[in-house]
Amino acid sequence: MPVNRAVGLSLGAAILLCSSSLNLAYAKPFMIVGNDEKLLWDDDGKPALSPAGKDSVLIVDLADPESPKIVATLPLKNSIVGPPVNLDIDPSESVALVADSVDVTKDGDTLKQVLDNKVYVIDLKASPPKLVAALTAGKQPSGLSISPSGKMALVANRGDNSISVLSVNGIDVKVTDTIAMPDSVAHVVFTPDGKRALAVRFPAHKVSVLDIAGDKVTYNKVDLPTGLWPYNVVVTPDGKIALTADNGGAGSSDGSVDTTSVIDLEANPPRIIDRVVVGDGPEGLAMSPRGDLAVAAILRGSNMKKAFYYQTNGSIAVLKIDGKKVTKTQDIEVGGLPEAAMFTPDGKYILVGNYLTQDFSILKVNGTEVTDTGKRFKVPGHPASARMSQ
Repeated sequence: MPVNRAVGLSLGAAILLCSSSLNLAYAKPFMIVGNDEKLLWDDDGKPALSPAGKDSVLIVDLADPESPKIVATLPLKNSIVGPPVNLDIDPSESVALVADSVDVTKDGDTLKQVLDNKVYVIDLKASPPKLVAALTAGKQPSGLSISPSGKMALVANRGDNSISVLSVNGIDVKVTDTIAMPDSVAHVVFTPDGKRALAVRFPAHKVSVLDIAGDKVTYNKVDLPTGLWPYNVVVTPDGKIALTADNGGAGSSDGSVDTTSVIDLEANPPRIIDRVVVGDGPEGLAMSPRGDLAVAAILRGSNMKKAFYYQTNGSIAVLKIDGKKVTKTQDIEVGGLPEAAMFTPDGKYILVGNYLTQDFSILKVNGTEVTDTGKRFKVPGHPASARMSQ
């Protein structure tokens, strides 16, 4: 979503709010969810702001994906402004990072959105899990990813055209470098071998390739033309292709169809080889761990009640992947304003966070066929972002 400090709690006061007084061990897989309670929209689609202080980050046990359980809640600020990938879990599942991009503050008698610059570090091994650090990144830290080795993270700073490089050693996380980019970056993701990363340049309608050698990250000036307003990017497990969610409307729906761009990562240099029409306003994007499916969350104007293209609910566009050929095969209705989409680690389920209906749609995967289980997982807030453990 586009932009149209107090954290409220010191580190010492950011005490876990629990769904149970018992010891909060949780089974794998699990997901981390960011709820934003500061932003909704009126019938004209204009932002309706609320004061900060009610956001939360959830840890959800998915031992039974059709019956998720919230096992922990941390009172941490986060935002729907930006792609729904502003948090991640490291491969060892011991630490999580949450980027806090936009705050709401008082300006006289009104509220306004202002850019924040914090990245929160959560110790997932603590019992209960807890906040252990609040790092200062660039302005409006947004889409982020932790490397396959778990030793590095990259954070896209939309507000100052940069990427923060973080070293990750368990819960010891530090900002080690800042990579200047030509314009605003919405999301950055590693390739499976950890030797490259892809940075989505939202207003430039491009994806840029970064080279990674040890702890050094370099922008190598290889820029690929995507569709309009690319928001985030995913890579197949074999590292052969990547897909972008080309939002088309600068962060919202506009009534016209949009695309996902297909990037051939084996080509030298990498290049765009196809664009697949997915629907109006793709935002969330997820890749199956099997590499044979991807899904894009389609907004469909579901926060624009007076727009000619308004629909009550968004949808999920299902993309079948056969080598480097990507084909849309299904469109499945989900809830209002779908944001994050994730596959479970075994690839058998897809969970989709619906911001306006305050729930997750639970879809089942059988081969390359996806069906709606009809079950919804209610959450105590508006799920703006989510990421799955491995």
